[in-house]
Amino acid sequence: MKAFEPLVAPVDPADALTRIAWLLERDRESTYRVEAFRTVARVVSGLAAADIAEKAAAGALTRIDGIGPTTATVIAEAVAGHVPDYLDRLQHTVSPAAAVDDDASALIRAVVGDLHAHTDWSDGGAPIGEMAAAAVASGHRWLTITDHSPRLTVANGLSPERLDRQIAQIDEWNSGGDGDFRLLRGIEVDILDDGALDQSDEMLARLDIVTASVHSKLRMEHDPMTARMLAAVSGPRVHVLGHCTGRRVVTGRGHRPPSQFDARAVFEACAANDVAVEINSRPERVDPPDDLIELARDIGCLFAIDSDAHAPGQLEFKTLGAQRAVEHAIDPDRIVTTWPLDRLLAWSDR
Repeated sequence: MKAFEPLVAPVDPADALTRIAWLLERDRESTYRVEAFRTVARVVSGLAAADIAEKAAAGALTRIDGIGPTTATVIAEAVAGHVPDYLDRLQHTVSPAAAVDDDASALIRAVVGDLHAHTDWSDGGAPIGEMAAAAVASGHRWLTITDHSPRLTVANGLSPERLDRQIAQIDEWNSGGDGDFRLLRGIEVDILDDGALDQSDEMLARLDIVTASVHSKLRMEHDPMTARMLAAVSGPRVHVLGHCTGRRVVTGRGHRPPSQFDARAVFEACAANDVAVEINSRPERVDPPDDLIELARDIGCLFAIDSDAHAPGQLEFKTLGAQRAVEHAIDPDRIVTTWPLDRLLAWSDR
């Protein structure tokens, strides 16, 4: 994995607008601002280049629905053969997730995949193709699409019928995409109260990767929560235990304490069943906490450094997870997101 390579002139106006959206997402800017650029990128993509150039020359870009003064300037500068100033500033701004030492930098480069990423099929901000394009641009060799499962209605979780359609779209993308990069079929499936998984076994069997997470009743008492998680990771379909404590470390109303469960028992079950423990890289999660990462390490678990990206620019969150893995001396060979695709699929096919 690497930071996005800066775009250089000449740059297509739609590409410039899309890249600005990715960099704003990376920098945790407001969704409103991000979507302004993404929406105009779609508008521009649907117009003939000659029409865009004509309106740019006439200073009439803002007459097109959705294009405001800022996006019009970006388009005009791109049409003139320059890297737009707005894009240039963002490209030369150091990422908030930039590595701070050589060991972390080496692991970041070694991370070639992601087992936890969302699209606009559920609660993500971009379509599958754009997530794939961002992954390719940031040096990934593979990316797993893991939208939510049916019970998480607040996140527009996928019914079996919608998941079937998404699988077909992923397969279609792979058939026409870059042979050096692969999209994997996946899901972030809810772990239900009794430890069952929130999707049919038939559908789960069609997927390359199943990341299982608790999203409801996070304050369940210790013993029932332990039994719930043990049932999930001991089954045959789960590959990754996602954000295991469910905590949020942000202050104010966004703060959420970790769930209580027997971490040793759960991690021992993960190790016994070849289930990777996710190091969730979202800055508001930092999950598992430090002591649980060390416990899972000492027990012998595999790990997955995942972004939990809900937008293309958030794929870079894995920098934070890599820094944590280095701090806790995790052997890179035990991190499945550093593995080449053939090794990963051999593991997931177990």
